[in-house]
Amino acid sequence: MYYTAKVRLVHEIDTPKGLKLKKLTETYLVKAVSVTDAEAKVTESFQNESIDFEVTAVNTSKIVKIIQ
Repeated sequence: MYYTAKVRLVHEIDTPKGLKLKKLTETYLVKAVSVTDAEAKVTESFQNESIDFEVTAVNTSKIVKIIQ
């Protein structure tokens, strides 16, 4: 099954006035066997990144198949 995972990211942006924190939410499509598995895969994917993140939601996707 496919799941959509919403991840809130916090980027530090260097501006002339100093560092500014920019928050944004990105949506990822994850192939997993359950919601818990999808969240674990997203968390594992971001573990080696140097940005702050939080998985805020994981939902079942209506996508049936990805054709490449």
